[in-house]
Amino acid sequence: MNTAVKITAFAAAVAATFGTAFAVGKGVDPVVADPPTGHGDHAAAPGASAGAGAGRGGHGAMPPGGLQVSQGGYTLDLKTPRIEAGRPDDLRFVITGDDGRAVTAFQRSHDKELHLIIASRDLNTFRHVHPTRAADGTWSTPITLPEAGGYRVFADFTPDKKNAESLTLGADLAAAGDFRPQPLPPASATSKVDGYTVSLDGTLKPGAASELKLNVSKGGEPVTNLDPYLGAYGHLVALRSGDLAYLHVHPNGEPGDGTTRPGPAVSFTATAPSAGTYRLFLDFQHEGKVHTAAFTVHTGRPTTPPTPTHDESPTERPGGDDDGHQH
Repeated sequence: MNTAVKITAFAAAVAATFGTAFAVGKGVDPVVADPPTGHGDHAAAPGASAGAGAGRGGHGAMPPGGLQVSQGGYTLDLKTPRIEAGRPDDLRFVITGDDGRAVTAFQRSHDKELHLIIASRDLNTFRHVHPTRAADGTWSTPITLPEAGGYRVFADFTPDKKNAESLTLGADLAAAGDFRPQPLPPASATSKVDGYTVSLDGTLKPGAASELKLNVSKGGEPVTNLDPYLGAYGHLVALRSGDLAYLHVHPNGEPGDGTTRPGPAVSFTATAPSAGTYRLFLDFQHEGKVHTAAFTVHTGRPTTPPTPTHDESPTERPGGDDDGHQH
């Protein structure tokens, strides 16, 4: 008997919706970012998009990045919520303001007004694309999704208004066809893509900023001439398995700053919003072509000191171990 399940676009959308509800209901921690520092593109935790964190001030006032279709008076209105797997289509959407009208003015970040991420619910498919905007505010981009099933579309943007904050809005996209769910790839510190080998050095920690270095090599030799891509030598997106909470991390340094080298290492500072399993996607460009390396990493629980007992003073108790780890 063929184990493939024929899934319609409607069924895929239902599955994606209830899959998210189940994952959140199983107790996935909320996203909590460090307090704003005024550093970086989004004035959030070091290297993190403000739309990816929880609150201003780190108190959970804002929802997790990418889990809401509406936030801060803006809404991601996906005009093509269903497509057919394996066939090219035109993905269309608008960003509306609190007046219900399409927004037509955005601040540029890393050479673009808006960054669009498309990821499958099983995190095996990832696309980072840059749609074009028509005068009426409608965005569009050609897209072909290889597998049937549920997908999540993330729009990362900053409205062009005074004191505007970066937002990441998300909406469900269904791809019809023969649905064969795939397991999450195993954790590994090495990714091979298009003849390149990318190694991950560093540990993603929950609730604490840490440095991640991604080293690019080809044919056993380090790549020392990476191309600038969207104003940087690499872009990193992290998605939390289960609910696809979104974290967009920008690199440390930029081309032309006098200190940042074009490889082989691309450095990032990131804070995992919670314990869990994450899928990291690194976009880098070399010899005029963009490549995407992917990693699965696990984080443990954040360090918390044990509660003192009646015969143990705070100065005598042992410190807690950081059980976060990375593969």
